[in-house]
Amino acid sequence: MKPIFKWSALGVVAVATACTPIGPDKSYDRQLFNRHPLSKMKAGIWIDPHGCDQWIIDDGVEGYLSARLDRYGKPVCSGIAPPTMIVGRFKNKVPDPL
Repeated sequence: MKPIFKWSALGVVAVATACTPIGPDKSYDRQLFNRHPLSKMKAGIWIDPHGCDQWIIDDGVEGYLSARLDRYGKPVCSGIAPPTMIVGRFKNKVPDPL
């Protein structure tokens, strides 16, 4: 009976550690050189097939996509462009100086 208890306890520990937020900081891009916070990168808007806006950033190595939401958490469907089109200069690494 003891070996079964030990394996059960090991399984509980494994499941509990899988739920902890361990991992890379997702607020920065993960390039080896020239890391920048995502908040400093230029984002464009991609219109999904349903007509709603998605934030898009492409730094040449990695790409980032996130739903554009209003302050209540609902998707923004602005109609700025036809579905599957992109608006904005999303391929710039760092914003242009003012």
